[in-house]
Amino acid sequence: MSGASPENIGVVQQGSVLTIRLQRPEKKNAIDRAMYAAMTRCLRAATADDTVRCVRFAGGPGSFSAGNDIADFLGVGEAGTLDEVQAFLDTVVDFPKPIVAAVDGIAIGIGTTLLFHCDQVVASPRSVFRTPFSDLGLVPEAGSSLLAPRLMGEREAFALLAMGETFDANRALRTGIVTQLADDVDGASLHVAEQLAGKPSEALAITRTLLRPDREQLRERIGVESRFFAECLRSPEARTAFAAFLR
Repeated sequence: MSGASPENIGVVQQGSVLTIRLQRPEKKNAIDRAMYAAMTRCLRAATADDTVRCVRFAGGPGSFSAGNDIADFLGVGEAGTLDEVQAFLDTVVDFPKPIVAAVDGIAIGIGTTLLFHCDQVVASPRSVFRTPFSDLGLVPEAGSSLLAPRLMGEREAFALLAMGETFDANRALRTGIVTQLADDVDGASLHVAEQLAGKPSEALAITRTLLRPDREQLRERIGVESRFFAECLRSPEARTAFAAFLR
């Protein structure tokens, strides 16, 4: 299962590890709706493919992801729907196999909140993490309002999600966003993914289920966040912030 998607997503399988790589360097790997749809298709195919035992999300040098594509999401606000995003998040929540992330450089918005769904996150020392939701007139997404406090504690989660503070790699490691720092992010994250892929899959799947929040609770929180997010997208406050951001 390998190849390149026309939606700025690269897919390569190395042994039992499938890498889904964001490939939109001119936009610092900002994610638009087509990219969400492509990643959803990749995850669904990986679920059904017994040769895939672990999935790895990766970006490029200096950019894991700059977050959601603001210009594209202005259209979401007008249409009042986040279907592609919702389908992706639902697929991530239900994904039965281990997920590893390889982060080098900026991880903004969904570039950070996606990491809360990953089992292991390897980042370079130069990586930075930020969720500027409040600054854009938006609210947390991807279940981060539930997952971040459990992982980081309430005050650090508030600093990240409400205050929009920038977390450097060391702070991200200390608060649990990142599990390992490495100069060679691709090599180190592939090694971790291969280790997970080599473990008995049924026992690992059960362990992941036991360690994770109740899926129904997580889906419910994602749904609540999504409704608020869609409402905020249409608000004058967010439109003003977006216009200033795109200027």
